[in-house]
Amino acid sequence: MRFIRYLSAFVLAFVALRAARSSAQEKPLRPNIVYIMSDDQGWKDVGYHGSDIKTPNIDRLASGGARLEQYYSQQICTPSRAALMTGRYPFRYGLQSFVIAAGHTYGLPTDEYLISQTLHDAGYYTAIVGKWHLGHADPKYWPRQRGFDYQYGPLIGEIDYFTHEQHAGVIDWYDNNKLDKQPGYSTTLFGDRAAKLISEHDFSKPLYLYLTFNAPHTPYQAPQEYIDKYKDITDPSRRAYAAAITAMDDQIGRVIEALEKKGVRSNTIIFFQSDNGGTRNAMFAGERATSTIPCDNGPFRDGKGMLYEGGTRVIALANWPGHIKAGTTVDGMVHVVDMYPTLAALAGASTARAKPLDGLDMWPTLSEGKPSPRTEVVYNIEPFRAAIREGDWKLIWRTPLPSSVELFDISKDPSEKNNLASQNPQIVTKLQNRSNELAAQAAKSLFFATELQAMMKRIAVPAALPGEEFEFNEDNE
Repeated sequence: MRFIRYLSAFVLAFVALRAARSSAQEKPLRPNIVYIMSDDQGWKDVGYHGSDIKTPNIDRLASGGARLEQYYSQQICTPSRAALMTGRYPFRYGLQSFVIAAGHTYGLPTDEYLISQTLHDAGYYTAIVGKWHLGHADPKYWPRQRGFDYQYGPLIGEIDYFTHEQHAGVIDWYDNNKLDKQPGYSTTLFGDRAAKLISEHDFSKPLYLYLTFNAPHTPYQAPQEYIDKYKDITDPSRRAYAAAITAMDDQIGRVIEALEKKGVRSNTIIFFQSDNGGTRNAMFAGERATSTIPCDNGPFRDGKGMLYEGGTRVIALANWPGHIKAGTTVDGMVHVVDMYPTLAALAGASTARAKPLDGLDMWPTLSEGKPSPRTEVVYNIEPFRAAIREGDWKLIWRTPLPSSVELFDISKDPSEKNNLASQNPQIVTKLQNRSNELAAQAAKSLFFATELQAMMKRIAVPAALPGEEFEFNEDNE
């Protein structure tokens, strides 16, 4: 009997210990979150991918954490940032095409519940320092109205780095919704403000800092001291571009130092990514573009604005000492929409108020080395083109006449040189069917709706024939 009592006590203790461990594992970690985004940085334009551009702070984050080598974002700025904020593909809410330009009045629809709102609800202090580009014409689209406790920087983002002029003398720089005419190199000002915010924050309340540089987007500008670091680069655009990236890297180092001085680095997860691939086509270089395109996407085809890997596979890393093993390489597919559920899970935040997420929780992949749960990437769905990847197969389908279909085995051909569509008609049909299925769920492109309305205002409405009435509405083809 005594043996049975000892055995029973042992079993109960073992069960209690397992339950305690399980409870500890399920308990949210609630780290501080610093999410850093660069703008139009080429995949190769970072030291740890073999570039001659000096990025020692980004390199240390990569070597001390996880490199996400099949990390996908959208093909261009506004859709990428929208995907991060919503955890949903942009075709679902009309931001799938191009960017919100200075003259546009639409923004990220207000019925989308953003990660900033979700983290704010969970008790985080939420701040954006840097570029927004998800709506500027109406304050209802601005960051302070979308879950951010604090905002500093441009609402659009393609600005002169020193004067912050968007165009024709118009300043695009705000501090908590108020126009700020303070001049200064934007990258340095972002670093100043981010470091100050960290140093003054009471970390009894966890911090979510979205630090979003406009570097190295056009115009390619940097302080002379940084340009002088690259005297060996003969092309002036490439020299300024490289200088802008190194200047940004220095400010990232200042942010890390501020976290360390505050004593919170060990409880802070840092993410870094470019918003899309580097520019290779002048059409996507912006209004302030130069004659030379300096970005380098390494082995990947094309760049910003395109659905090839060069436009959508981007630099990305995650670093959290003690929680993400140094030297980790994540080879599985990860998409920017995955960051919403991943961050929410870490924060213990409910996603109930968000619309159905396309993102998947990647924390087990980052922290435990488990395979990525993602088997599909939707590069984009637009009225005139679509691109989708299932497993190793990637389809790019252009529908306007003359239509074209391209099929690539990304595992064997990441540079997308060999079109295998004619040899694999069944796979093409399967991926086209999936594209059509998603297209049926798509919202109308706000960009094209806006441009169509503007065009109709510029042209005369044709007179109706006798006995007929002419009526135009958005549903007319």
